[in-house]
Amino acid sequence: MTPGIDATPRRSEAKFMARALWKGAISFGLVYIPVQLHSASRDSALKMHMLDRRDFAPVGYQRTNKRSGAEVAWQDIVKGYEYEKGKYVALSEGDFRAANVNASSTIDIVSFTELANIPPEYYETPYFLEPQKGGEKVYALLREALLHTKRVAVATFVTHGRQHLAAVAADERSLKLNTLRFAEELRSVEELDIPAKGARAAGLTAKELAMAEKLIEGMSASFEPERYHDTYRADLLHRIEEKVKKGETHALAAEEGEEEPRTAEVIDLMSALRKSLERRGSAPSAAEDEAGKAEARRPARARSRSSHAGRQSPHGPHRKRA
Repeated sequence: MTPGIDATPRRSEAKFMARALWKGAISFGLVYIPVQLHSASRDSALKMHMLDRRDFAPVGYQRTNKRSGAEVAWQDIVKGYEYEKGKYVALSEGDFRAANVNASSTIDIVSFTELANIPPEYYETPYFLEPQKGGEKVYALLREALLHTKRVAVATFVTHGRQHLAAVAADERSLKLNTLRFAEELRSVEELDIPAKGARAAGLTAKELAMAEKLIEGMSASFEPERYHDTYRADLLHRIEEKVKKGETHALAAEEGEEEPRTAEVIDLMSALRKSLERRGSAPSAAEDEAGKAEARRPARARSRSSHAGRQSPHGPHRKRA
């Protein structure tokens, strides 16, 4: 690595467990578990600074008073809510707490559910929950109960002046909390232009579906997160090191036009599936391939009449689709 470039996490980031982000308690029924919240993630993105392209000097964020134009020190900044145009109510941390003391000091469990019942788009940010002194036994009780029932807790809590929905889950060692988005924060899929629901309505043939399922089965494996790494971060750091070595720290690469997006022609779908299976050594036989091509040439109405039976035969009734 080029001398002077340090892309490793800072010591304060590595020891993120040292300082709690929030202290309070988990509450469900009459059970009270004193806990503290710690971040369970770390931003690995390379830190970028804004530069003035005329002399490459750093450009800073200015905290200025919009009325006087004077810079404002951090200790003089408070939060405020604009209740009328140009009129504000000032709020301190004490005000946020006073709004609802219980909400700001407890993770209030409202129900329990199976993990699969929470769609992935609701998940936001992961945290660790650590028991405070005296709360170890009841912490372990909730952990073991969640493990044995295979449930997660759905809860609400308030921090930094905002209420969060959350899921509290357990593994063999700890309790973890993931903040969740509220339903109103998510867009509806109805706003998007996507294919019709169901294989038949989307114009898929039984052969196309069977080949896609075969490809998925062949590529299936246990999820091992340690296998995956941010390779683009390493590529970008290599690019930075190259520019330093070549003395091109102020040379800006020409901005090329955006690449044309790759398209998936319907007529090439079977070919793409077959080639993907060939690459994995599980391609269909020539006879199967010809049968698939013949089916693709049949009128759509005829395909839809036969697709229901065709889907069941190679994989059994559990593959049945609406």
